[in-house]
Amino acid sequence: MSTAADQIITALRAGHEELAALVRDLKEDDLLRPSGASEWQVSQVLSHLGSGAEINLATLDAARSGAPGPDGDFNRGVWARWDAMSPAEHAAGFLATNERLVEAYEALDADTRASMRIDLGFLPEPVDVATAGRFRLSEFALHQWDAEVAFNPFAAVTPGAVALLLDQIGGMLAWTSRPQELAGREATVLVRLHAPERTFGLRLGEKIEIVDAPERPDGELVAPAEAWLRLAVGRLGPAYTPDGVRVTGPLTLDDLRRVFAGF
Repeated sequence: MSTAADQIITALRAGHEELAALVRDLKEDDLLRPSGASEWQVSQVLSHLGSGAEINLATLDAARSGAPGPDGDFNRGVWARWDAMSPAEHAAGFLATNERLVEAYEALDADTRASMRIDLGFLPEPVDVATAGRFRLSEFALHQWDAEVAFNPFAAVTPGAVALLLDQIGGMLAWTSRPQELAGREATVLVRLHAPERTFGLRLGEKIEIVDAPERPDGELVAPAEAWLRLAVGRLGPAYTPDGVRVTGPLTLDDLRRVFAGF
């Protein structure tokens, strides 16, 4: 029977293969294109993913050996080294380093996937393999979109990743939302997603939070699930909004874009 950790590791492999197929063919000019991440070129997205893979791999290796995990100095050293690379080195480094990270996750046997705990360094306690992998998948899937949309305005977050990431959006809203953009307005919106289907409430006011589906909502948001995922992290600009996104009620889609400005 497939576990959550198995599913996440499978999604990490699928995402790597998809993005690697694109990156292998990129030329220098391609790497300098603007990406879906504001103020980042494609090469900088790959640098972020590559340096993140290196840090994640060091963290995973520490958990496997029982050694202390990487500290802030280690991380800063990794980022400085990647920042100094050329665009071509970002691409090559991403391909090699992310492959090693995915292989390391794949090498974990069933017992280890169930029992090992990983200290990510920014949480109060070590977490299981599924949770650690999901953090990486969230980062990878969205930055994969950042790179791919530079070449395809109709790019979408990989479906296999979307289903695994939807349920963690609520925990991200404190960092990705700007309730001050509502200028004191409040509303509770019924959210209806498809591919996969989800129905819940979104309460917008002094703070933004996911709640149970309201019986009498002030409005409604209907969207593909991947579009909601991108909206919640500031990646649903007008040029990248698919057909089927509909907002009714006192708030407009532009209002929601301002509220969900991303990190």
